[in-house]
Amino acid sequence: MTQLIDELKTRNETLFYFGLICLIASVAFILLAQFSQLKVYQVSAFYKPFKFAFSTFLYTWTMAWFCHYLPNFSINWFNWSVILLLGFEIVYIAIQASRGERSHYNLSTPFYANLFALMALAATLVTLYTAFICYLFFTTDLQDLPIYYLWSIRLSLLIFVIFSFEGFLMGSRLNHSVGGFNDNSNVFIVGWSKTVGDLRIAHFIGMHALQVLPLLSFYVFKNTKATVVVATLYFLLAFFTLVQALKGQSIFKTKSTENEIIQ
Repeated sequence: MTQLIDELKTRNETLFYFGLICLIASVAFILLAQFSQLKVYQVSAFYKPFKFAFSTFLYTWTMAWFCHYLPNFSINWFNWSVILLLGFEIVYIAIQASRGERSHYNLSTPFYANLFALMALAATLVTLYTAFICYLFFTTDLQDLPIYYLWSIRLSLLIFVIFSFEGFLMGSRLNHSVGGFNDNSNVFIVGWSKTVGDLRIAHFIGMHALQVLPLLSFYVFKNTKATVVVATLYFLLAFFTLVQALKGQSIFKTKSTENEIIQ
């Protein structure tokens, strides 16, 4: 692990330290969630900044590792785009959490509406930049990489981009639930709904293909066909949870929960 961290720092020191800051911030947010009484949509207000900070940490370190493989890539432009855009999101979400206010879907004032729009723009720009990097991995000759590992990176980036844009389904509806209004549960930290469809599940699964697929391919499968098959199954899993959510069905729904809803 120490060798991997040292290698990551060598590959991209800027994103290494930004990711480390995000990791430290995520620890602070999860600790605050245990002690603060502030809530948004029935759960601790600090769960959201935790999830965004930790996801940004994973994204930042993963992309720092991947982009090192691309020759002649303008890494400084990408670094500062990620830091400024995603850093803005985390800071604003944290400020709103500390006030017990919503960051997402908050159109209560023109000021909040504009900041929500800016967050959407920030996420869009980062996703488009990631899509461009995905294009480079498909079109650049990278003979030094094992072909199975290269395909895992390509497909993980592609799935990430698709399900990152799926976030617009939530933003356009001002609601991550289908069949309810921003329903949350006590499912660990993710808070996925136990009663109605939850669009966050597909978003979560799809975006973390970025870490899951390359790790499985490089350390477990070491085979191109297996990598493609698993990536396809992974995509279908994310797509299935999206379809199920759009139908208003929870992945946790059982007969007992259905009876509770009827009662």
